[in-house]
Amino acid sequence: MLWFRKQPEAAALPVAADQVRPAELPLALDRELFTLFFTRMLATVGLDGGIEAYLASLGAKHQVYAELLERSRIERLTLEDLEVLLERVFTARRRVFPALEAMGIASAAALVGELLYGAAPLGQRIQGFVDAMPGAEGMGRDSINAAAKVRRAAWDFASEMVHFSDPVKYPLMSRWVWDQSTQSGALREFIRGADVVGEIPFSNTPELFEGGRKWLAEQIAEQGIYRDIPYWIDLVLAEAYTTYFRSVTEGSLGADFGRGGPAYEQMRKLLGIDTPSAAGRSRVKKEGHEASGARR
Repeated sequence: MLWFRKQPEAAALPVAADQVRPAELPLALDRELFTLFFTRMLATVGLDGGIEAYLASLGAKHQVYAELLERSRIERLTLEDLEVLLERVFTARRRVFPALEAMGIASAAALVGELLYGAAPLGQRIQGFVDAMPGAEGMGRDSINAAAKVRRAAWDFASEMVHFSDPVKYPLMSRWVWDQSTQSGALREFIRGADVVGEIPFSNTPELFEGGRKWLAEQIAEQGIYRDIPYWIDLVLAEAYTTYFRSVTEGSLGADFGRGGPAYEQMRKLLGIDTPSAAGRSRVKKEGHEASGARR
């Protein structure tokens, strides 16, 4: 959950079994860079309805996730429910559904239930979700690469289910926030001189993500903002990543990210609050065919 240094000791709540404690970041984040991205974020969303509209969109996404993933109804999850959730995860909606469909809804629902409500530490639960995805069908490079893409997308889907089902308790841990394997992500953009650092010593643990989120929460509080903090953090992170993405000619999200389009469109896609396809057509890729009008 979100932590604040100024919180009185007497107000501290009992530590839940799966509560994520923030790790101390191995490299300091830069307050001036935060101010830069915070200011840019306000300008970006100001071109598209303003900050309140974006906060409302993120709140609406949370409501969808919270309702569909409420503990008492996990066993009643349907493939249609999973499609609704995947529709709102840009980096996963073209990869993960066939794997979930192939394992069957009972197994898929149990997998989601274990991810959200299991007894193991959160990092292990996310990795368990990823490991349940199918492996390569052969030793060919194409097969291995395809399986790896599904697993990376599954990480993002698991991370978003965790975060948006309870955005106060859990940080957003998608690869675009930080990916140790590629040494890229929004958190890197808050490190002064990151371009000349050989390796950023950030892990992919929930504690690292929570450490970054705690720092961002403190910076946002200094702006006099005390409500919807998880969503403000998501927006600042999205601004940092889209700024990075727009500065390079190639990116891991590919052409579907809308390279060359307005920054706010890219931010909405990244956060999964972009406008649905015309006539409500699903953008989730199904087994054996491309969903009509599908975009990642």
